[in-house]
Order: sequence, then structure tokens, then C-alpha cells
Amino acid sequence: MAIDTNIIEEATSKLQAISGFIIHSDTINNENYIVINGIKFRLAYVNEVTKATQGVIVHLLQTEFIDKTSPFILISKYIPNDIAQEYSRKYQINYLDLNGNCFIRTNTFVILIQGKRREKIEKTNQSRAFQEAGLKIIFWLLNNPEQINSTYRIIAKKSGVSLASVGYVIQELTELNFFMKTQKGNFLKNKKELLNRWVLAYHDVLRPRLLLKKMRFTKNEKKEWDKLPLQDVQGSVLWGGEPAGAILTRYLYPEAFTLYTDIPWKTLIHDLDLAPSENGEIEVMKIFWMEEDNFRNNLIVPPLLIYADLIGSGNDRNIETAKIILENELSHIQ
Repeated sequence: MAIDTNIIEEATSKLQAISGFIIHSDTINNENYIVINGIKFRLAYVNEVTKATQGVIVHLLQTEFIDKTSPFILISKYIPNDIAQEYSRKYQINYLDLNGNCFIRTNTFVILIQGKRREKIEKTNQSRAFQEAGLKIIFWLLNNPEQINSTYRIIAKKSGVSLASVGYVIQELTELNFFMKTQKGNFLKNKKELLNRWVLAYHDVLRPRLLLKKMRFTKNEKKEWDKLPLQDVQGSVLWGGEPAGAILTRYLYPEAFTLYTDIPWKTLIHDLDLAPSENGEIEVMKIFWMEEDNFRNNLIVPPLLIYADLIGSGNDRNIETAKIILENELSHIQ
């Protein structure tokens, strides 16, 4: 979780002004901390917590921080009140946002501040690497590590973005220490951190733009989801999320369903006996990558996308399944 030091300083200064506690930051062995009244907290940072990313963030915190001996605190520009209450009550996550809202519990003190309104924040230049074009490029690079030395033109074609976007994104990934050019070729660095940042940004930036329609089963019963004739549809229709996780690992029985397609959603009404429904259990999403035959033959999206969908659900069983996929199909990212 890349850290914005300006946000950290502003949030901790606000907390110090409100609480009267003595607060300062520290770095030990390249690990970032803040110290509150003599208690040292490891520092986790995300730009902003949203409905789309709250489950992903919990997973990352549980993976990277909760199993450590030192307490930690999540700092963000803004954490909606309902999510903040879930973080504190359900997960016992210490948090602080830019407005001074916080929950911080130690053996010697508790700080709880709620109801501070969100202040308008001036927009700064956003990272190209974690906007839509950049996310498509990173997705292709992580899915195709053997093609890391491809030309910018090939990367642009395979990712479905402009040639100029590839240059900007590769430059930024290099500056962020994720991409390296050497005489022996190109390499991705810090791949696990890159994966985490991609998953967060995918749910926050790209995935909301991909939703075509919510639908429901009609003639085909939910329990027979795997009998839907996806292969007979004129176009690409692939399982993502829980159904894809079930196919890939045999560890999961899906309750929520995700389909990715490159055809109009209305086609699915006739071809798959589905019906539009705002409360339906099926999300129909737009395919945003260049397909590979091996995934199409298995009727599932690439494992990286299955992993992201499962992590984003916040469901414990889904997260366990995602870890299985990370350890097997995505082992090259570890």
C-alpha cells in the first residue's frame, strides 16, 4: 500500500489538534510507523475507502498487517461512517481519516471520533498506472509474464489501449519500482504489491464501469448454473467470480454469479434464459481484455480476474478460494 506522506501528516496533525495527544511519524528498517502517546503503530495507507473496495482492504490488512506483532492503523483520505463502524466493531481495525474521524484502541487508551464531515479535497494529478488504461496494461503484463519484453505496440494492441498510454504507464511503473529495464530484458518488480494495488484500483476505478446489467435465472435453476450453454452463444460469455472459482478449484459452491461478455446483454435473455432484474443474483460484465483460447475453452475468465472478483466480495469462503488461486494459478506473482 503506497503511502502519501502529505495525507499522513495532515491526518495525524488533525488528530493531534483534536485529541491533544502527542503524535509523530517514524521509519525503522524501511517500515513506516506513527507514534501516539508513546504507542507505536505500523502504518497502512489507502487513498480512499469505498463500498467497492472495503472488502479488498480488509483482506489486504488481514494478510499484511493483522498477523504481525505490532498494532497497526489504517489511514485514508476518507472512510464512510458505515464502513468505519464495521471496521472497528467487526474487525477491530484501528483507522484514521483526513477529517479526524478515528477508532484507535490500545491497552492504555481508546480514541473514538465520529461525525466529522468530509472536506472538499483539491484534485491532484492522478496516477496513470492505476487508471483505466494503466489497469488494462498491468492486467496483461501480470497475465503474460513470458511476454514482458514485447514492444509497446504489441502491449498496446493486446491491452486494448493507445500506444501513448503504454509509454506513460511503463514510465510510471518504472518510477514506482514495479518495472525495470536491463540489458538482459524487462522485469516486473515487487509483484505482490503490484497485484494488491491492481486489485484495489480494479474495484475502485475499472470494475464499476464494466457492469452491463443485473439479471436472474428463469428456467435454469440456480443450482444448475453450470449447465448454462455458454459455449453455444454467438460471442464470448465467460464465468467470473464465484462460479469461475468453483470451476477452477472445486472448493466453492457459488451463491452470487458473474458473467463477462463481449456481446449485448439482451442477447443473454434468449440464449441463456436469463431475465433483467435489479436484485438479480447475476452480474453481467463487459470483457475488457483480449481473450486467450485456453480460458475460453474452460468457459472462465483469466485467474487474475477470478482472484480479484473473489477478494472484492469480502466473503470469507471466497477469500479462502482466492488464496488457493494465488498459490497455484498465480504463483508467478508471489
